[in-house]
Amino acid sequence: MIVFRYLSREVLVTLSAVSAVLLVIIMSGRFIKYLAQAASGALDPGVLFQIMGYRLPGFLQLILPLGLFLGILLAYGRLYLESEMTVLSATGMSPGRLLGITMIPATVVALLVAWLSFSLAPLGATRFAQLINQQDALTEFDTLVPGRFQMLRDGTRVTYTEELSEDRVNLGGVFISEKRASTDGKKDRGISVLVADKGRQEVDTNGNRYLILENGYRYDGNPGQPDYRAIKYDTYGVMLPKPEVSDDISEREAIPTSTLFGSTVLRDRAELQWRLSLPLLVFIVTLMAVPLSRVNPRQGRFLKLLPAILLYMAYLTILISVRSAVEKGRLPIGLGLWWVHGLFLAIGIGLMGWQPLRLSQAQRRSRAGVAK
Repeated sequence: MIVFRYLSREVLVTLSAVSAVLLVIIMSGRFIKYLAQAASGALDPGVLFQIMGYRLPGFLQLILPLGLFLGILLAYGRLYLESEMTVLSATGMSPGRLLGITMIPATVVALLVAWLSFSLAPLGATRFAQLINQQDALTEFDTLVPGRFQMLRDGTRVTYTEELSEDRVNLGGVFISEKRASTDGKKDRGISVLVADKGRQEVDTNGNRYLILENGYRYDGNPGQPDYRAIKYDTYGVMLPKPEVSDDISEREAIPTSTLFGSTVLRDRAELQWRLSLPLLVFIVTLMAVPLSRVNPRQGRFLKLLPAILLYMAYLTILISVRSAVEKGRLPIGLGLWWVHGLFLAIGIGLMGWQPLRLSQAQRRSRAGVAK
C-alpha cells in the first residue's frame, strides 16, 4: 500500500504539472486569437473569459491523456535514474505489478476524460456556439469603444466616436471611413469619409436599424487625386445590416452523446467512436508508457522521451485521420477507429513483453559473471 501511494502520487503530481503547462500554452494561443477579434470589434471584450471557460473541457479531454503519458515517463524515469526502481525490483516489483499499480490512477484519469468527452465538452461546445451566434447578431456599433479607432467589416470600414451613451444609442464626434467598391464588388472606387457632430441609432417597425448622423460632412474620392467631392448635410441616414441570428448548432462537437447513440448518420457515428476512443486512449498509452519509462542511469532520463512522444503523436494523428476517413465513407464504420487502438495495443503488449526479456538476459549475464 505504501508503494502504491508513493508511485500514484509521483504519477499524479507530474501529470498535474505537465497538464497545467500544456493547458496554459494552448489556452494562451486561443485567448490571443479571441483577443485580436475583440480588438477588431468582432467580439465583445466582456465575453472573452466566458468563451475560454466553455472551450476548457474540449481542451482538457485531449490534454489529460498526453499529460498522463508524459507524467509516467518523467516520474518513472526519475525513479529509474535514482535507482529507486532497482530497489523496488529487488523487493519483488515485477513489470506486470508496476503496470497494475499504474492502471489505478490511469483509471481515474480515464473516468475524468470520459466525463469530459461525453458530457462537459459537448455542453461547452453548445454554449460556445450559442455565444458566438449572439456575437454575430451584434451590429458593428454594439462593440464600439469610445476614443478608439476600430476596424470593422473585414477592414473595409474604420469607425471612431468620441462619446457613446450607456445605452449605446447616441454617439458624439463620429468619424467613419469606408472603402467604396463597384457593384460587382471587384473594383475599388475610392474612399468615403463621414464626419458628424453626433449620431444615433434608430430601429423602425420592421426591425431595420439605421445610423442617423447630424451636422456633418461627407467626402468622396481617391487617395492621391484632387477630384474629391465634399457634401455638407444636416441629417444623413445609413441603414445598418440586419442581424441574422441562427439557433442551429452545426458543430458535431456540440451534439449530445445520447443523441449520437441513436443516430444512423455516418458523421454522428464517427463522432461517437471518437468520444469512446478518448477514455480507451488513456489505458493504451499507459500500457506503452510503463515500459518506455525504463531508462539506464548512464543514458539519462530524457533519452526515450522524444521517441515516446513521436509514438504518441503518431497514435493521435492516425486516430484523427481515420475519423475523417470514416466520416467521408472511405472506411467502413464497422472497422472505424477500433483497428487503430488494436494496433497500438499490440505495440504496448510488445513493449511489455520485451522488457522482461531484457531483464532476464541481464540477470543471466550477471549470474554468469558471478560464476566466473
